Amino acid sequence: MTQASGGPERTRTNRARLAHKIRYAARRPDRIWPYLRRLGRDWKLRITSRDHVAYYRAVMKADAARSPAAAVGSASYERWLALGQMQFDYLVRHGLTPSDRMLEIGCGNLRAGWRFIDHLDTGHYHGIDISPDILLAAGDTLAQRGLQDKLPHLTLVRDLRMATLSSGHFTVVHAHSVFSHSPIEVIDECLAHVGRVMAPDAFFDFTFNRTEGKEHHVLREDFYYRTKTLIELAESHGFAARFMDDWEQLPHKQSKIRITALP
Repeated sequence: MTQASGGPERTRTNRARLAHKIRYAARRPDRIWPYLRRLGRDWKLRITSRDHVAYYRAVMKADAARSPAAAVGSASYERWLALGQMQFDYLVRHGLTPSDRMLEIGCGNLRAGWRFIDHLDTGHYHGIDISPDILLAAGDTLAQRGLQDKLPHLTLVRDLRMATLSSGHFTVVHAHSVFSHSPIEVIDECLAHVGRVMAPDAFFDFTFNRTEGKEHHVLREDFYYRTKTLIELAESHGFAARFMDDWEQLPHKQSKIRITALP
């Protein structure tokens, strides 16, 4: 099977190792100064933030001030459009219908969200994010696309406990490039609470940075997990979980897991 999301070499690479950083710097000397700037910024944010969510909220504030598209991981507007289309097309192929009630965790500036809003029935989209700055950019996207009459809900949250959301409401939950930036305790918190807001027949798709070697992180911004770790964590919270092989065929570096309630 061809693995468009990176293949064996990508999933065996430990980006936290000094040897990898040296080899990467030798191949890409143009990236050394940006990395050092990011290292300095992250050191400052870590010592001034009370926890990881507060830290990453500050990261998003800094990134969104430069470019909302870059803040959600898109190097250009064209890539922003392509990644949003990819997410949308995938969920439609997996049965997303206008009548679904969708929760997008980490909705960002509506890279995929505006397409979901347009597709879903009025009032059926709810996006949450920890960053007020990126939610302001989401409002801009909503206005630019003329989707105000679809009455989407965009909510700022303190954490991933989803305490203000209605129980048993959502039939589809989606988190793209959220767990890839989350330590295991934040993922655990989300999985501990998301079941309450899911309808009995709902599914929750999330992407993550996959490794087949040692789990690691880079500057507390990018986290790499073995598939087994996240599947077992989901199962510990009463979910059935499976690795989505068909997502691997798409041109994206992250992998995807789907969880559902146990029968």
